[in-house]
Amino acid sequence: MSSLSRELVFLILQFLEEEKFKESVHKLEKESGFFFNMKYFEEKVQAGEWEEVEKYLSGFTKVDDNRYSMKIFFEIRKQKYLEALDRQDKAKAVEILVSDLKVFSTFNEDLYKEITQLLTLNNFRENDQLAKYGDTKTARSIMLIELKKLIEANPLFRDKLLFPTLKSSRLRTLINQSLNWQHQLCKNPRANPDIKTLFTDHTCSPPNGPLTPTPVNLPVAAVAKPAVYTSLSAHGSFPPAAASANSIAGWMANASASSSVQAAVVTASSMPVAQNQVPILKRPRTPPAAPGMVDYQNPDHEQLMKRLRPVHSVEEVSYPTARQASWSLDDLPRTVAMTLHQGSSVNSMDFHPSHQTLLLVGSTNGEIALWELGLRERLVSKPFKIWDLSACSLPFQAAAAKEAPISVSRVMWSPDGNYVGVAFSKHLVHLYAYTGSNELSQRLEIDAHTGGVNDLAFAHPNKQLCILTCGDDKMIKVWELNGRKLFNFEGHEAPVYSICPHHKENIQFIFSTAVDGKIKAWLYDHMGSRVDYDAPGHCCTTMLYSADGSRLFSCGTSKNGESFLVEWNESEGAIKRTYSGFRKKSNGVVQFDTTQNRFLAAGEDGQIRFWDMDIVSVLTSTDAEGGLQSLPRLRFNKEGNLLAVTTADNGIKVLANAIGLRSLRAVETPAFEALRSPMESTANKNGVDPMGLSLEKPRTMEDVIDRTKPWQLSEISDAIQCRLVTMPESADASSKVVRLLYTNSGAGVLALGSNGIQKLWKWTRNEQNPTGKATASVVPQHWQPNSGLLMTNDISGVNLEEAVPCIALSKNDSYVMSACGGKVSLFNMMTFKVMTTFMPPPPASTFLSFHPQDNNIIAIGMEDSTIHIYNVRVDEVKSKLKGHQKRITGLAFSTNLNILVSSGADAQLCVWSIDTWEKRKSITIQLPAGKSPVGDTRVQFHSDQLRLLVVHETHLAIYDASKMDRIRQWLPQDILPAPISYATYSSNSLLIYATFFDGNIGVFDADSLRLRCRIAPSAYLSQAALSGSQAVYPLVVAAHPQEPNQLAVGLTDGSVKVIEPSESDGKWGSTPPVDNGVLNGRQGQSSTSNIHTPDQAQR
Repeated sequence: MSSLSRELVFLILQFLEEEKFKESVHKLEKESGFFFNMKYFEEKVQAGEWEEVEKYLSGFTKVDDNRYSMKIFFEIRKQKYLEALDRQDKAKAVEILVSDLKVFSTFNEDLYKEITQLLTLNNFRENDQLAKYGDTKTARSIMLIELKKLIEANPLFRDKLLFPTLKSSRLRTLINQSLNWQHQLCKNPRANPDIKTLFTDHTCSPPNGPLTPTPVNLPVAAVAKPAVYTSLSAHGSFPPAAASANSIAGWMANASASSSVQAAVVTASSMPVAQNQVPILKRPRTPPAAPGMVDYQNPDHEQLMKRLRPVHSVEEVSYPTARQASWSLDDLPRTVAMTLHQGSSVNSMDFHPSHQTLLLVGSTNGEIALWELGLRERLVSKPFKIWDLSACSLPFQAAAAKEAPISVSRVMWSPDGNYVGVAFSKHLVHLYAYTGSNELSQRLEIDAHTGGVNDLAFAHPNKQLCILTCGDDKMIKVWELNGRKLFNFEGHEAPVYSICPHHKENIQFIFSTAVDGKIKAWLYDHMGSRVDYDAPGHCCTTMLYSADGSRLFSCGTSKNGESFLVEWNESEGAIKRTYSGFRKKSNGVVQFDTTQNRFLAAGEDGQIRFWDMDIVSVLTSTDAEGGLQSLPRLRFNKEGNLLAVTTADNGIKVLANAIGLRSLRAVETPAFEALRSPMESTANKNGVDPMGLSLEKPRTMEDVIDRTKPWQLSEISDAIQCRLVTMPESADASSKVVRLLYTNSGAGVLALGSNGIQKLWKWTRNEQNPTGKATASVVPQHWQPNSGLLMTNDISGVNLEEAVPCIALSKNDSYVMSACGGKVSLFNMMTFKVMTTFMPPPPASTFLSFHPQDNNIIAIGMEDSTIHIYNVRVDEVKSKLKGHQKRITGLAFSTNLNILVSSGADAQLCVWSIDTWEKRKSITIQLPAGKSPVGDTRVQFHSDQLRLLVVHETHLAIYDASKMDRIRQWLPQDILPAPISYATYSSNSLLIYATFFDGNIGVFDADSLRLRCRIAPSAYLSQAALSGSQAVYPLVVAAHPQEPNQLAVGLTDGSVKVIEPSESDGKWGSTPPVDNGVLNGRQGQSSTSNIHTPDQAQR
């Protein structure tokens, strides 16, 4: 059988196992002889199913194949014989002796005679060699140990004991890719293609209807059996395509299959692909912003449910408002937003992975700095310093004694933003810890290389965060965060210039480039490099992947000054595309970066040149109003809306697009205050939290401009002071809006009514709304499928007045789960069809939350105070968490801390380990004096995944979730005296939006919990609503996922309001400055202060 056919058998085995066709799995294992399932073999031996044991073995070996096989069969049959004797079943023993053991007499007649003599004994243990034979179970276990050794030593079982490392549901993924390819070839691709068979190629019939959305991903439901769940997509984009493993194999053709499991995967070939499939398969994960495409299914989290596979797809889809094929040059950050003076020539820059306006800078003088661009403020400055000279090598001590200048060669954030790595031009690497404060704490100093350290990166080999370095000593090294060296890669013949760690599927690897133009690739083992290629022009080269990891680029400059920017074909290790537009000669190495999975940028000749990744010619260029270095260094932030470039006068210019400019305006307080515990000082003046007393410098742009300008609370009391849109135009007071969500794309709002019906409003892309995102400037469309279906929850036998609604939306907006006192319903967001229902009451479900790393796992809070960890793929409750006394009202996951925090109507917070689901801690929230522990408590993590917002009708609080210590608290008072109905973080976690039962909306600074803006009911309610007999107020508030100053509220009259600041303001007020407990020269109003402890005297 060919290698490809063998791999197909493994895919089928995986499919059968996932579908629980247990007998078929083991039959195919035996009949193919490709994989010996040791676990299954052990189970059958322990159960004494000897006929099945030998039958399974026969698929891999026969008695007389070799001495190992003979010994295996002899031990099994001897055990079967002894068990018959132990049962005193002499007839069965004789049968085994004659039919099974007789074959061995040819090889050892004396042994056969000795075995036969056991029949004459009343107890075979009278034989000296069998005197220690215990009970049957123990004897089988002892025999198993021997059998496993024999099997592992038997050459016939070599390479058959390990199942290949595959991502889950690999066969489904390949079929889905095939359907995608077929759908791409359709002349009239439909948004929700109805694929009912795999027996014929798919084609879409012409669309019927005026609205034809862009092509979307296709269902895999057709591959499944009826009455079980279809594969539902996960939180990520489409998995690496079939070419992905082969793409690395193409680069690493010399990988040793025996070196490691990774190497075995690397060298595996993948199925041949038709030429017209290549462009599809070579992009393993389609970026959300790619033209005409959407996020595809991730096999790690697919098959959301296993009991239903309907005809219609429940695949992840995007709305027609997703990015179209057209794009604008305005997407590129080309407007100069600011110029910063660093004081020394900048060598390296890196934006924080989640805080988009936080820029790390390394300079020629050895200094590193941390800039908050929104404040134009240098938060941290660290001059070069050797932390412990005595611990450094003698060559470095000698070099340091010469007082030769040491400069920064590379700065980089760790992927989680918790660490900063710094590489220096002489020997050293520094690691700083960053916990969210305006300070970097020294963590580790490594004398890493002899000579200069030319590059630094972070990676996760074996799921462990490590530092990678390379240097003038021609080596690449991998370090643990404690400074222990894991790997030392040798093989380059010249100083190593740059490193690029990456992973495809389960394969972790590193690309490295040297100053002689050699490119090598390494696995995390000791087997040497797997690749030895020449960079174009034999030049110093930097390699980068696109943000989604699907495309590989390199840029460099040869010794004669010729620059090359290319895209690589990973599957062949060849250049796929060479970009044009450089000058003929450069006096240094050109630097470049990628962004938005769409654009490339490189600095040359005092300009920044931009390319579309799919077009070789220059798209546009900018000189950033002049003053750039001849070969400027550049760095995009993660969102691609800001671009930092270096200037000739030792500074930095920050370029921005429209979204970037708005993000800079929105940042008025650093979003990264320390997670500090309450100060023990008794100083708490004028109701101000002592945490505020340590803030010595102005925190707002207004203060930077004019410190003497008196601060005033922003009051929005009239509709003309903000932008507002209402849905629907006519309210339905019989159905309050009890839950409200923005779609993750930011293009829609989903509201759950108290009657169990969900409504969806979507914004379309047009001239008035070019982004296609939700906005208060354009009225959205109340969206329904052509069938006219409503998303109606199961409310049979439910008292709606007492029901607790809950809702959860899939990452890519294709399906929604919700309940309103009855069963949990799964809805297809394109068709509104109920795909299935589950978790029937009692007890009723009261809160739903997807596991952040596995879309198959849902945490379900229940009316009876338990939390069910439910694996929806196999329809099974994996764990039941008990710790609360009343119903569950909130659930929040933190991947940074690896915990789940739950809140209940008992005023309790419980912390659970995601790994074991064991309870780590339980605390009672600190209620204001005299308040009883009643009402819902809700929890939400800050974007740093460390701070936790806790919301109760009596207060807002911020906790350090690592210790569950309370940092801040705010109590309703003064102009906001009513109980709190709901609160949530803004998209960037700089603001907190809170709604109140009297109709007010408060906008708070998220770090200090100081009120910065009040939106009065008169600003967003009609006169009729204000003067009506029934009070109208918001029950829920939601924050737009990308626009930090946009919020939506769901009201008791059944309406939804989307609210934004006026275009002239662009933001909700400003943060009150703090000066020794007094707000800008006057005593702080209690409405803006931090009531830190519940028993503190209130005003």
